[in-house]
Amino acid sequence: MAAATGTSKATGPTAPGWVPDSIPPFPGVALKALKMMAGTETSLIDLCNLIRSDHAFSTAVLKIANSPLVGFPKDVTSVVQASILLGFGRLRSVAITVGLKTYFGSSFTPLMSSCWRHSVACALIAERSAKLRLLDSEFAYTAGVLHDIGRVALAMVMPGAYASVVERGADQPQDVLASERELCGIDHCEAGRSLVTAWNLPEAFLAITACHHDPQAQAVGTAAVVPPSCALADALGFAIIPYRSPRSYAEILAEFPDPSRTRFPAEGAEFASEIVNAIRVIESA
Repeated sequence: MAAATGTSKATGPTAPGWVPDSIPPFPGVALKALKMMAGTETSLIDLCNLIRSDHAFSTAVLKIANSPLVGFPKDVTSVVQASILLGFGRLRSVAITVGLKTYFGSSFTPLMSSCWRHSVACALIAERSAKLRLLDSEFAYTAGVLHDIGRVALAMVMPGAYASVVERGADQPQDVLASERELCGIDHCEAGRSLVTAWNLPEAFLAITACHHDPQAQAVGTAAVVPPSCALADALGFAIIPYRSPRSYAEILAEFPDPSRTRFPAEGAEFASEIVNAIRVIESA
C-alpha cells in the first residue's frame, strides 16, 4: 500500500508529542487483544484468559455473544464457551469493539456519538464486504473499527476545535483533512498513524488509519475494503462531517467489486436499518 504522501501532514504546535502527552490510553484488554496473533489453540486460550481477567469486558462479551448479532441457538454462559463458539477472530473483534466503547466512556456527546456510530458502521460494512469476497472478515471488521481512531482522539482532546471542523463542513474528504490541520494542528489520518505507532499496534493498521482518505494509496487485499466502506457508511447516514454535495448510496455501491455490489441491499434505507439495529445491540452490552 502506498504511503500517505501529500494527504496528511501534521503542522502547527499541537502535532509534536501530542499522543503521549494528551491522549487517553486505549483499554489494556483491547490493546493486548489487538496485538495477539491468531491461528493456534494457545492464542485462543490466551485471549479467553485475557477477557476473563476483566469483569466489565467479560460481561460485555457475554451480552454480545447472547445477542441476535451473533445468533447462537443456546445461551452462552461463560467466556470459555463464548471463545469456543466464536473462535479467535470473532472473539477478538468483539473484544476490540467493547474496547472502543469503553474508550468513549462517558464522553458520548453528539460529536463522540457520531464518531462511534461511523466507526461501527464502517466495521460492519467492511466485514460483510470481506466475507462476500472470501477475504479475512475479522480483520476487515477490526480495521473498520480502528480506521478513524485518530478522529476520535482529536474530538476527545480538542472538542471545541473539532466542533468547528464539523460546523465548517466539506465538499470532499481532503477538505476535512485541511480543516483539521488548520484548526487542530494535525489531521485525523496522521493522528491515527501516531496512535498506532504509540500503542505499538500491528503495522497493518498504519496504512489503514493513515491512508483511508488518500486517493493515491493502492490498498490491496482485505485492507482495500475499508475506504469504500467508510464512504458507504457516510452515504447511509453515519457521516461525522456533513458534505455539501454528498454522494448517494447507489453511486458508492456501484464502485464495490462483485459480489459485494450485487449482494448488498439494493436500498440504502434497508442497509442503514440493519446497521442501526446492530449498533443498538453493541451499545446495550
